[in-house]
Amino acid sequence: MKEKIDELLGSLPEIEESLGDPLVVSDKKRYRELASQHKYLTNLKESWDSYSEAVRQLSDNKELLKTEKDPEFLAILNEEVALLEKKSQELHTQIETLLVPPDPDDDRSSIIELRAGTGGDEAGIFVGDCVRMYKYFAENNGWEVELLSSTESEKGGFKEYQMVFSGENVYRLMKYEAGTHRVQRVPETEAQGRVHTSAITVAVMIEPDEDEEIHVDEKDLRIDTYRSSGAGGQHVNTTDSAVRITHIPTGVVVHCQEERSQIKNRAKAMRLLMTKLAEEKRRKAHEEMSTTRAAQIGSGDRSERIRTYNFPQNRVTDHRINLTLYNLDEIMEGHLEMLINPLVAYYYQKNFEKSET
Repeated sequence: MKEKIDELLGSLPEIEESLGDPLVVSDKKRYRELASQHKYLTNLKESWDSYSEAVRQLSDNKELLKTEKDPEFLAILNEEVALLEKKSQELHTQIETLLVPPDPDDDRSSIIELRAGTGGDEAGIFVGDCVRMYKYFAENNGWEVELLSSTESEKGGFKEYQMVFSGENVYRLMKYEAGTHRVQRVPETEAQGRVHTSAITVAVMIEPDEDEEIHVDEKDLRIDTYRSSGAGGQHVNTTDSAVRITHIPTGVVVHCQEERSQIKNRAKAMRLLMTKLAEEKRRKAHEEMSTTRAAQIGSGDRSERIRTYNFPQNRVTDHRINLTLYNLDEIMEGHLEMLINPLVAYYYQKNFEKSET
């Protein structure tokens, strides 16, 4: 790992010099590319320096443990060793993730769509729990979050929920969340204390940008308006502000009722529609290039069960990388990096091995 990092960081002085070149500054595209590389390498350097310092301190403390006799100081040293071991492991995982080369889509704004699946009311409640979890994760990463559309469930939570995440590394860190998430816990209404299993699906879709042509003919759209329902104040039942758009050729249906204005709801619904059509276009292109299921690793197929959340045991298991952690409570508070960083590194290695064969 050290050799690879030294090689990468060796180009940092040259990039910094180029960023000060007037010719580079005047070339906006080249400047953006170099600025992105500089940011990536700076983050890698900071993480590597922190990891190296943690490893050095850990080694020093372990040496002290061999000769120290004072019980109180030994207790302090053992506590520091435990903390440094945890910190160095976290930084090591973080560096492994950083060593995955940047992708042009890494920073693309993405629509996260959660839907209740099997399990009735409990599935809807879990959608609400996961919306909260992802929002906390977004907040931890400094991302912007925008609600597009939601449909509340009668017993709490949501039947479906669509939101947009925008910021650095949004798609890089979120794309492997797509799939079926299974939850095992005792519902509040369960008098016998029996564990109930339910499931939700998550889709992660890149919002199309100006370079991605998605042509939609107005005559292919059926646009219906209706009165909003659910929470949101008295106005939801007095005006036909909610909008439902059906793309007739594909049968894709989207809706939005979050705004008071019908115009704003229509604009949000169109964003969701364009994203879904772009996603379908990418999926078809991917299928044409891939003739086997194995070639579609990491494609975000929602039919796959990717993760199980077991609340009675405070356990979460990601089935794709056989990773089991016993800190579900922390993960539900938005600390998803413990699952996502190993996934990013794993799929990079998988795709790298595939490209070498």
